[in-house]
Amino acid sequence: MTPSQKPSFRCLTPAQAGATLGVSAKALRLYEQRGLLAPDRTRTGWRAYDAAAMARAAEIVGLRRLGLSLAQVARVLDGEPRDLDAGLAAHEARLSEAGQRTAAALARVRALRADLARGSLPAPAAVTRALVESAPLAIGFVLPWPWDGEWFALHDLPRLSFLTGPLGSGKTRFARGLAAALPDVAFLGLDRLGDPDLARRLAEDAPLAERVERRLAWLVEEGAERSEALTALVVALETDAPASLVIDMVEEGLSAATQVALMAHLRLRGTDKRALVLMTRSSSILDLDALAPQEVVILCPANHDVPLLAVPHPGGRGYEAAATCLAAPDVRARTAGMMAVRPA
Repeated sequence: MTPSQKPSFRCLTPAQAGATLGVSAKALRLYEQRGLLAPDRTRTGWRAYDAAAMARAAEIVGLRRLGLSLAQVARVLDGEPRDLDAGLAAHEARLSEAGQRTAAALARVRALRADLARGSLPAPAAVTRALVESAPLAIGFVLPWPWDGEWFALHDLPRLSFLTGPLGSGKTRFARGLAAALPDVAFLGLDRLGDPDLARRLAEDAPLAERVERRLAWLVEEGAERSEALTALVVALETDAPASLVIDMVEEGLSAATQVALMAHLRLRGTDKRALVLMTRSSSILDLDALAPQEVVILCPANHDVPLLAVPHPGGRGYEAAATCLAAPDVRARTAGMMAVRPA
């Protein structure tokens, strides 16, 4: 090969392309379905990502990380700057907010060190307050029936967690116990569907209504369908308090496309909640192939053994059991509202 010659780019499989870009193969298929990406096909029909397709995919992934919806990404790629400016402004605001939190935490630590230098020993409570921003969200509680009072503990609950298990596994009772053990948390049950106070809250709180409408508009551009169930979730996510939420069966009342859009929203745009625990049996909410490294899956086993953290990889502890609890949204819709009850 002469110095002027370069080796040709080896086409990548969807799994290889996704691993290179830091997204799932399902995300790449979604970009293709929305007309944003057009990979080549092999003679046997398999997708193949050449250098041009990878460059295009990298642009899409970068814009998505700014929090843009797929519709916004399409407009930016078509040369419209308005959505890009909005995405950069939102990213700038997030960086500024993070910087302010870091500066405040740094000021608290410096004040404690200054006290020490003057010979004043800070109270333990003051040290705890100084470190609370970075302290892990630890939980521990006694498991209710159908367990036998065993102790469940988790050292650090991340911002996004999932809770799953088969019918009758006790996951709703576990979720309520989890909510009772967490500080500043609310359990969002199925009574959110048909909440008569929802419209009144939005009418009386203009800033909340504006935030909710902005999030709903993003979700619709992502492919979601407006509904009372979706609005109830967005209101809960956009309300300032409490700091954390445990949500019962997130998929109830949401179409398949809406579930996909909701999860894209939570991962790309996030919320101000310190922790979200999503109870689900839908594979569109809990996609085991799309989990981020910091996300956890809590599995309530069918045999009422102590709930465990499933390892989200084939062959990992609890992976197969968790996978069998999940179904596509159309299958889930057939058993919507079903629950197991303890005999009298």
